[in-house]
Amino acid sequence: MPGISRFVVGLAGLLCLGLPVRAAPIAELYQAQTIVTGTGEVNRQIGFKDCLDKVLVKVSGDQRLTQKTEMLALRDKAADFVQSFRYHDRLEGIPIHDEQGTHDRPHDLTCLYKPAVVDKLLAQLGSRPWLGERPPIAVFMTVEQGARHFVLTADEDQGKAMRESFANASGPLLMRLIFPKAGQLGGLGDKALSEADMTRLDKLAKKTGAARALAGSIVWSDKDLGWIADWRLADRGKTYRWQARGVSFDEAFRVAVRGAAQILSGHGAP
Repeated sequence: MPGISRFVVGLAGLLCLGLPVRAAPIAELYQAQTIVTGTGEVNRQIGFKDCLDKVLVKVSGDQRLTQKTEMLALRDKAADFVQSFRYHDRLEGIPIHDEQGTHDRPHDLTCLYKPAVVDKLLAQLGSRPWLGERPPIAVFMTVEQGARHFVLTADEDQGKAMRESFANASGPLLMRLIFPKAGQLGGLGDKALSEADMTRLDKLAKKTGAARALAGSIVWSDKDLGWIADWRLADRGKTYRWQARGVSFDEAFRVAVRGAAQILSGHGAP
């Protein structure tokens, strides 16, 4: 299979370079999960559509696919592309406590797909699978909320919720994130960190065990009723920048990870 061959060659190349690699297992790559209410047919079809969006983005790394007009027709046939599916009751072990029974309980719906089916859909959308490296990324991020300023690090309690949120954002794309410890910042404070060039940050990233640096800042804005998030990542000699405004920090981190995946998968700017 050509796709598998590209994956093996890419993995071997990275190992020869001594770089840490997040290889994407094929079985894990070609599946997607969403939350649905109950196990009825109507909500299952809604779940199939959401899983189709997720698996196409996960396999390709290209976050723009879901915005294409061609997706409208594909979503209408989403069930046709599913090889198999399973449910998991999110309230498993908790007794039923109302008159509605089990049909309104939230469930995880996991959809599994044949690689050939997904790869064909990607080709129809003008895209391709990202079967090579999923390099671990070190996050160098500053946070500003009023008088509160800090750098997100692995060893400080004040950033715990943000680290967990970032990890949740990376999971659906099989991306691995590393948060530097305070002693791994190269003596950079929040202002110096936000101004540091990506070459320097990439060197610091390698000292944490990552392959690349993702640099960014989130600033709370009363005017925008949310966070303003700015992100930077260097790839193939070019530094990419992208932004989100007026969002929760959960969404800010999803934007960061999706953008990084799009760049590293070779699909261009976010």
